[in-house]
Amino acid sequence: MDKIVVHGGKPLHGDVQISGAKNAALPVLTAALLTEGTCTFHNIPDLVDIKTTYKLLRNMGVEIEGDSTVQISADKIINSVAPYDLVKTMRASILVLGPLVARMGKARVSLPGGCAIGARPVNLHIKALQDMGASVELRGGYIEATADRLKGANIYFDLPTVTGTENIMMAATLAEGTTVLNNAAREPEIINLADVLKGMGAKINGAGTDVITITGVTSLTGTEASIIPDRIEAGTFMIAAGMTQGDINVLGCNPQHLEALINKLRDTGMKITPIDGGLKVAAGRKIHSVDVKTLPHPGFPTDLQAQIMAYMSIGSGLSVITETVFENRFMHVSELMRMGADITIQGGSAIVRGVPALYGAQTMATDLRASASLILAALVAEGTTEISRVYHIDRGYENIEKKFSALGADIQRMKQ
Repeated sequence: MDKIVVHGGKPLHGDVQISGAKNAALPVLTAALLTEGTCTFHNIPDLVDIKTTYKLLRNMGVEIEGDSTVQISADKIINSVAPYDLVKTMRASILVLGPLVARMGKARVSLPGGCAIGARPVNLHIKALQDMGASVELRGGYIEATADRLKGANIYFDLPTVTGTENIMMAATLAEGTTVLNNAAREPEIINLADVLKGMGAKINGAGTDVITITGVTSLTGTEASIIPDRIEAGTFMIAAGMTQGDINVLGCNPQHLEALINKLRDTGMKITPIDGGLKVAAGRKIHSVDVKTLPHPGFPTDLQAQIMAYMSIGSGLSVITETVFENRFMHVSELMRMGADITIQGGSAIVRGVPALYGAQTMATDLRASASLILAALVAEGTTEISRVYHIDRGYENIEKKFSALGADIQRMKQ
C-alpha cells in the first residue's frame, strides 16, 4: 500500500494542466451501453474509478480500446448484471442501471459502495424507473429491474441528485414518449452528458436547468465527444496556490464551472485572473477567513469543502463551514486537528479558528476529497507529513503528486 510524504513550506509556482473530469467521464462511458454503434471519447483521465468502470463494462461484453482517447463498442451485451465485487468500490456504478433497462429491458445491479461520506440513497433512481413503468425489486443486495419498454413520465426528484438525473436522463432517451425531470441537478457534468447523448441522436432540452425534457427515440448511434475538465481538481490546485503563498496558472479549466469558488477565494484575498486557456491564481498577502456553505450547483461544491477547510485552518480569523449535501463529510476534521488545526463540529457546521501554523504528522485519508485536504495542509505544514491510505486519492486525481512536484512541492509517493 502506498503513502504520500510531504515536506511542507514551499510556495507553488508554474503551470498545471487540468485532467478530464472523473464525474463527467463515468456517466459518459456508461452511455455507450445505449447504442450498438462505436463511441469515441477524448480526455479520459487515468484513474482507478475509470479502470473499475472498464472492468464493469467489459464484464457485460463491451469492447474498449485506448487510453486518454477510448473507443467503446457495446454492439453485443452478453449480460445485464453489475456484480458486487465490481460495484462495491464505486457508487457511480449505479449509472449502468438506466441504460441497461432502456436498451436491454432488464438489469441486475448490486447496491453500490464507495466513499463513506453519506447515505446517497438510490431510492430516487428506483422510484423514477418505476414511474416510467419498470418493475423493480431489491433482492439479495441487488436492484433487479425489468421493462418491455420504458414509458415517458413526469419525474420529480425530492432532492437534486446528480447520478439520479444522469441515470434517468439516459434511460429516457430510449423510452416511449416524453420524460420531464423536475428538480433536476444542474452540474456541468450533466450538461456534458446531455451533449454526448444528443450527439448520439437523443432529443434533450434543458440540461443545466432544473427542468430537463427528453423525448425518446427508438435507437441511438455512435458518437465522438470530449470530457470536460475537472473543476474539482482545478479548485484543489487553486486553493493550494493560496495556501502556499504561491502563484500558478491553472490550464485547461473552464472558469464558468468555477464561479462559486472563484468568488469565495477572492473574498479570502486571492487574485484570480482569466488567461488564455485557463486562470492565473495568486495568493493574497493575508488569508481572510470566510464562511462557506455547500449547496448543489451553482452553489459551492461539496467536493471542495474539505479543501477549503484546510485553507481556512490557517486563515486570519474564524470561519464557519456548513455542509448541506452529505451528512458524514467531516471525517477529515480529526486528521487536520492532528496537524494543529483548531476545528469544532457543531451539527452540520465546522467552526474553524485560524492558527499561525500547521505541523507535520502521520495522517490517514478517509475518503477521496479528504485525501486532497490533507495534502493541502501538508504543503504548508512545518516538518514532514505522511498520508496513508492514499488509494482514495487515486480514484479522483490523476498523478497528483507529480503535478504538485512540478509546481515546486516537496512531495513523493512511497511504498508503505
